[in-house]
Amino acid sequence: MRARTFGAHLALIIYTLIALFPVWVIIINSFKNRQAIFRDPLALPDKESFSLIGYQTVMQQGDFLLYFQNSLVVTVVSLSCVLLFGAMAAFALSEYKFRGNTLMGLYLALGIMIPIRLGTVAILQGMVAAGLNNTLFALILVYTAQGLPLAIFILSEFMQGISDDLKSAGRMDGLSEYSIFFRLILPLIRPALATVAVFTMIPIWNDLWFPLILAPAESVKTITLGTQVFLGQFVTNWNAVLAALTMAILPVLVLYLIFSRQLIRGITSGAVK
Repeated sequence: MRARTFGAHLALIIYTLIALFPVWVIIINSFKNRQAIFRDPLALPDKESFSLIGYQTVMQQGDFLLYFQNSLVVTVVSLSCVLLFGAMAAFALSEYKFRGNTLMGLYLALGIMIPIRLGTVAILQGMVAAGLNNTLFALILVYTAQGLPLAIFILSEFMQGISDDLKSAGRMDGLSEYSIFFRLILPLIRPALATVAVFTMIPIWNDLWFPLILAPAESVKTITLGTQVFLGQFVTNWNAVLAALTMAILPVLVLYLIFSRQLIRGITSGAVK
């Protein structure tokens, strides 16, 4: 038993090191000059190689703060919509039994299996017809639609495990359905909400496809699209690229640190189910 536990922990440690290795390489090289990056990319920055030229270039040449703000707005609003509407839809599907309930759940689950990028042309045509191209609202709509199927699937499983007696007691005390949802249900599914938040936030923050298609204008560029400014056909400013990527990683790390405990509880609860 002890040997099996040691083997499992060893495998997890190895996997963690492999997953964190690219992030570590990006961060340490963002603080080095160009020559040191190509001479020894795995070495730590020292007195000779240490340089902040990449961060200076990002702040001076690219409107990085605007790109960061656009990504933050799109991610926060999209994530809020996914969590709110996903939880409400999951509550409806798990609580109210009606004709076509199962079919509706299967229909929503198809969104997990079918990539939304297959409908890029139709989405672009719809946004242009509605006058929403080159707006952050277009990205918010797409990312909300993209995240809802997974959110509904995960949250509905958790809500089905909530005792019916608790909800019945709330109704007997005179609580409305909205009060039951916001005051009783949501606090009980915080681990599931944290799990959905992490799995939804990372694809939105890192996405390059839809910002390039729907919002390529300078005023609405996201951080991933703005980083492409430093990538040229013949010359690439690797100092600036690595610095921009390092700054883009920080929000994801902060979100994980905030929700890590809830995330682990959500994943383990799902495994037990």
